[in-house]
Amino acid sequence: MDQHRTFGTSGYALDALQLFQGVAPQSVASLIANCPVLRVAARQAIPEDKHKGAHLYIVLQGALDVTHTDAHDARMDGVSTKVLPGECVGELSVLDDEANSDHVTARVDSEVLVIDADTLWKLIDESNGIARNLLRLLSFRIRAANAQLRRRQKVGEFYRQLSMVDGLTGLHNRAWLTDNLPTLIENAHHVNSPLSVIMIDLDHFKQFNDVHGHVSGDHALQVASKVVGAALRPTDFAARFGGEELIVILPATQQKSALMVAQRLCERLRSAVVFSEMRKPLPHITASFGVAMLEPGQNAEALISAADAALYRAKEDGRDRVAL
Repeated sequence: MDQHRTFGTSGYALDALQLFQGVAPQSVASLIANCPVLRVAARQAIPEDKHKGAHLYIVLQGALDVTHTDAHDARMDGVSTKVLPGECVGELSVLDDEANSDHVTARVDSEVLVIDADTLWKLIDESNGIARNLLRLLSFRIRAANAQLRRRQKVGEFYRQLSMVDGLTGLHNRAWLTDNLPTLIENAHHVNSPLSVIMIDLDHFKQFNDVHGHVSGDHALQVASKVVGAALRPTDFAARFGGEELIVILPATQQKSALMVAQRLCERLRSAVVFSEMRKPLPHITASFGVAMLEPGQNAEALISAADAALYRAKEDGRDRVAL
């Protein structure tokens, strides 16, 4: 075999294959002379039953899709790689001495040179150039996989953050509250810092919906949410607790300051304009507010219950007011 010997119908010569670049052909010719060339139709998987054990697959023509499966690292599960002519797949399975667990499928009609593990190790023993090429290929593959992981993690984080936002109000949602309030409370206990919460309930909201319709009700809730969000510090948090109920979390805030924040929100909400049609009576919406400060040893559920009890007292006292 000379350096320009081609494989199958591909026209790919020995020196065009990445694994053999810069390698003297006489050092490998006899070892790969009997390696089969496999023809794989488009969208078909490489038949593993014909090639049991670990194998290296070199694309001579066409292209392969390699979908990685990794029981030890869920981040890699489902990551796909495109393998083009001259490139190979299966290096790690040979090094691990395990059958390739990745799912290898032809993107188009393809030809693949199949090198079994024993032959590849003999090639490595015969040629330092092949060993260097293999290390270079592995290094590239690892960098590419890491880049894919970083992209997937960024996309995953984007969707995770998106799932923590209430679609109507733009505030954090109940899932965010469930995940984050216990952590905020734990941190407050740990550093002995105050933390207060404000429960907010729009007054007579069912009646508002009955009179003005649910579309206007949604708009009123959006207006209320903007009023609340605009009045808070960057270190504060606001979430939709459910329905027409909102909750505000005030880290590093004593009860007296929390009362002042709640009173400010109450006044601003009272003057908020829901309808641009000014012939309709004002105020359009009001709310009741319940304030509670974190007690020693108190958990998230108990703190919310305390704020909810204060909210109930505000409603009992006539609504459109703040209560402890």
